Formats: sequence, structure tokens, C-alpha cells
Amino acid sequence: MKALRRALTGLYFVCGALLATSLHAQQGNVIKLGQSLPLSGPLAELGSEYRDGAQAYLKWINSKGGIHGRRIELVTLDDGYVVEKSVENAKQLLDKEGVFAFLGMFGSANYTALMPLVNERGVPSVAPYTGADELREQASPQTFWLRASYGDETEKIVDQLTTLGINHIAVFYQNDAFGKAGLKGVEVALKKRNLKVIASGSFDKVKNDVTEAVKTIAAADTQAVVMISTYKPTALFVKQMRATGKQPQFFALSVVGYKALQAEMGAEAAGIAISQVTPYPWSASSGVVREFDALPPALKPKGGITYTNLEGFIAAKAMVEGLRRAGPQPTREKLVSALESMAPWDAGGFLLDFSGKHLGSRFSEVTIVGNSGRLLR
Repeated sequence: MKALRRALTGLYFVCGALLATSLHAQQGNVIKLGQSLPLSGPLAELGSEYRDGAQAYLKWINSKGGIHGRRIELVTLDDGYVVEKSVENAKQLLDKEGVFAFLGMFGSANYTALMPLVNERGVPSVAPYTGADELREQASPQTFWLRASYGDETEKIVDQLTTLGINHIAVFYQNDAFGKAGLKGVEVALKKRNLKVIASGSFDKVKNDVTEAVKTIAAADTQAVVMISTYKPTALFVKQMRATGKQPQFFALSVVGYKALQAEMGAEAAGIAISQVTPYPWSASSGVVREFDALPPALKPKGGITYTNLEGFIAAKAMVEGLRRAGPQPTREKLVSALESMAPWDAGGFLLDFSGKHLGSRFSEVTIVGNSGRLLR
């Protein structure tokens, strides 16, 4: 009997917590969304840009009366790209801030640690900023991926290289979940073409010492290097590789952040190719870009449109559409169902499909930094 009472008490507590969450979303005129990302540390610029893009759209929606008469508030906490801090922030967002859903949680290793909490609490989580394929393969009914995976990006890069007859490809990668996911993506793409990675070198994201990786890759007969890294180690690696006299074609994934990389390298960034997972931010032919550009000046990010803040803008737009479809009395369960009904949904020339495995987009294209510093398609 005692065991039964304990079980019933636990069940009552869980149901009560879920009911309280639903009631929280239905009371008052505010729906709170939570976000943990780096506003300090090595990815501070990317985190800030992503937040600013999301805030720009949410502020615009709020200026029009919100959704079903409710204002949407985004509560952002800084995790410095530290896994343990991301988990701590997520719990604070849920237990102290009472957020209804997550938007744009940041980092592969970070989201790997967060996913059990997302599943356990049943929290809708839209657009985690990671392309890790292994995370997408795990069961998480509440997670809705927006960006293409690292596998999609590396497939696009390898396809372009091999089409040009470039088969000797090396990989420079960050020694963590993010870097290993990208490395695997390159290996899979090459295996499809009966090829292998010719050399690989890794680095620690805390130390950012790329010396050994440069030695290993420079010693190989490589025509191109795919870099699974953020902007600072990418800049160090390219500079040190060029100093050896080696001139392979350098390819970076979208998470490198074009604006941050250019600020770090200046004219030396010319010639680096970067895969992208959202539309070209300076294209007048893109509906979502025109929409972003048409915002009142006071709502726009001060630095102008970038790939990263455009991704945050699209993520917020997808969340708002889900809330709209969830109706005037939203619950987490209704939001999940509403998001799954977006199949496909046009975000303005950029299609998302959250049905099935919740893989919103597989769009990827390759750009290159021109001699003028402008990013070319």
C-alpha cells in the first residue's frame, strides 16, 4: 500500500506540474520562450546574432498585437558555449522563469546534454542550433530541427569538390560532438564515392591550439580541407597552413559564421568557401529576406542582416506559426501537434517540413569569400 501511495503521489505531482505548465501558457497575456546560447566566450558573436534575429521577429509580432492577443517574451540566458551551463540555464528557464517552450538552444554537445531534459519534461524545442546527424537520429518527439544537418552540408561540399575532380580531401575538426559529427559527415559522403579522408587533424576548443593538426594535414597530399570549426580556430588553421606553403581549397561549415570569420581574418578570408543552410541574406528575390529587410529600423539588428540572424528570424517565425496554429488556449501538446502540421510550410521562399522526423530543412549551398570581402554565391 505504501508503494502504491508513493506511486500515486508521484503521478499526481507529474500531472500537476504538466497542468500548471498548460495553465501558465493560458493565463495572462504573455507566452514565455526560453533560450540558452553563448553571449560570451568563443561564440559570443554568433549567439548574439541568432538572438537578435529571433528578437527582431518577435518584437514585430508583438507590435502587431502578438498571437491570439498574447505577447511573446523571449528569455535569453548566456551559457558561454559551456555544456554544464546550458543544462543549468535550461533548468532555470523551466523552474524559475516558467517558459513554455525552448527556441534556438545552442551547440551540439550542449544539446546532447539537454535532450534528456527536453524529453523528460515534454518541452517543445524549436530550431536547436546544431547540425549533428546523430542527434536527429535519436527519439525526441518534442524537438523540431530547422537547419540542415552537418551530413547535408558535408554532402554538398564533397559533391562540389569531387565534381571538379578534387578527391584528396582532409578534415580539420573540433574534438567534441560537433567536430566528430562533421568528420563523420565527410567520411560518409566520401564513402558513397569510394573515397576516404586522406588526413585528419583535431584541436581542443578550449585551447584552440591547431599546431599538430596543421603538421598532420600539411604533410598529406591534400587538395582541399573541410574545416569543422568555429571562426577563431578556422582563422588560425588557415593562416598556419598557408604559412607552410600549402594552398589547398578551404571549406568551412555554416557555423563558422561569415561575418565573424571576416572580422577575424580581414582580407585573408578571401578564397575560403562556406556552406550555408539558409537563403542568401542579401537576395532581393528571397521573400523571407525581403520581410526581414522591411522591418522598422528600430527592430532590425544594428549590424544588418547576416546568415546567423536570418536563421534566428526564421526560427522565431516558425515558432510563432506553431503558436498561431495551437490556438488561443495553447498547451505544449497542442504546440507539438501544430508544429507537426507544418508539412510543408513556406517561411517566405524557404520551405520547412516538421512532419515525420521533424527535419525542417535539408537546404544547403556553397558560397565563397571574394577578394572584395563580399560573400559570393
